[in-house]
Amino acid sequence: MKSLLVAPLLFAITACAAAAPSSQPSVTLHGKRFTTEFATTDATRARGLMMRTSLAPDHSMLFVFPDTDQRSFWMKNTLIPLDILYFDADRKLVSMQLDVPPCKADPCATYPSNAPARYVLELPAGTAGRIYATPGDELTVEGNVGKVE
Repeated sequence: MKSLLVAPLLFAITACAAAAPSSQPSVTLHGKRFTTEFATTDATRARGLMMRTSLAPDHSMLFVFPDTDQRSFWMKNTLIPLDILYFDADRKLVSMQLDVPPCKADPCATYPSNAPARYVLELPAGTAGRIYATPGDELTVEGNVGKVE
């Protein structure tokens, strides 16, 4: 009798776990989903991906700013090459800096947007080309961004 009750209970637990939404924030660009980390404060935006020795192919960092403005990024203490994608307030891709190398010595080069941006997405170098990202593509954000400062 106990085994008859255990099977339905295990099935119910498995079904609930499969139906539970992922709590991992993500972004989708040009049909490709990336887990992401949000950088929403001056401190987290300044730190970015510094000192990391790798970034998984399906991972990203999304920088969220409280306003739309010209943006410029640099690679100080960033050890991995990146694609840096700039998005406007409507999350439309407005500019890209591709295959940006790590900065090996000061002064570090800067990589500006060609248009005002509110969101900046960093991906492993070569990803934007591999997914055929083009200006005008829309970025979809899933997860709670939280307070942007």
